Amino acid sequence: MGTALIEFLLPAAALTSTLILVGVLVVSGVAKLRTPDDAEGWEALGLPAALRKDWLIRLHPVAELVLAAALLLLGGLLGVAAAVVAVLLFAAYLVMVWRARRKTPDASCACFGERQPITGRTLVRNGWLTLLAVISALTIGALPLFGGTVVLAIAFWPWTLALAAVAVTFVLVQEKAGESAPAAHVAGGSGAGPADDAELEDYLRARIPAVPVRLADGSTVTLRQLAETKPVLLLAVSETCGSCTPVIERIDAYRALLPEVSVRFLLQSAPEDSRLASAEEPQTVHDPLRYVGPSLADHWFTPTAVLLGADGMLAGGPVTGASAIAEFVDDVYESLHGERPPAR
Repeated sequence: MGTALIEFLLPAAALTSTLILVGVLVVSGVAKLRTPDDAEGWEALGLPAALRKDWLIRLHPVAELVLAAALLLLGGLLGVAAAVVAVLLFAAYLVMVWRARRKTPDASCACFGERQPITGRTLVRNGWLTLLAVISALTIGALPLFGGTVVLAIAFWPWTLALAAVAVTFVLVQEKAGESAPAAHVAGGSGAGPADDAELEDYLRARIPAVPVRLADGSTVTLRQLAETKPVLLLAVSETCGSCTPVIERIDAYRALLPEVSVRFLLQSAPEDSRLASAEEPQTVHDPLRYVGPSLADHWFTPTAVLLGADGMLAGGPVTGASAIAEFVDDVYESLHGERPPAR
């Protein structure tokens, strides 16, 4: 009885762990091909400059798909080699997200294409995937050298169907939250916005939340009051966020490009605790109690930009990521001037 149980459990463990890893790698690779990450995102995860190359970023999802194919089709020593690579890969992912979250509480990653906040759940997920990779490495060597998991999946077809049913059910019960459209509609602007009508119709403008924020001089205003006289472009950044660096460096250029808009940093630290704090107009905006993010989006992390209209309504965003913010600033310029800004 004990021998029969072991003879079932070992192949079942190999099949289950390896098929889950294959599925995760395929989903991750395809998602990254559809929504590529950038060098700023890799920097935020602590990757050294030598690895933040455009060709490596483009190759990353392809490598995940190749690894998935190797785990699926290879057994024996070749399968063990592929599984060991999977162990190293998922362990590296775990270390990177743990370090990023420890360094920046509002850190994010593009683990599955779209950037999402790093939470405790992210750490548990990556730890679990690392454990599955270890189990695969310990069991896949017993599978045929060529055919590997596919041969086992056919032999254990009832088990394979059960796993497929669980996976399909999980996918069907997931609901994807809708995203805010980054359309720019600057109420009170000097020019008629030429933005696509369909985009503007899709962007449901909402009232600016009247949550309190502090200015660098110590005064308190509401977010809605902040934009009473002119539109405000808030750039949510953090001094400890590597991917925020380009946004921080470009603020003067954004102010020069958009003199009609008050371009301000939004910081989660108090004025006395931030080296970016400035009491000169336009003053930095501080949200130490973190009212702003949850009032504007389900997930809020840096760098993010949001446009507050002078009519008391949200005018665009939030958009996240340095590249997306640069594009968003160009959209605001086009909304005001009827043309894209000069090449910079």
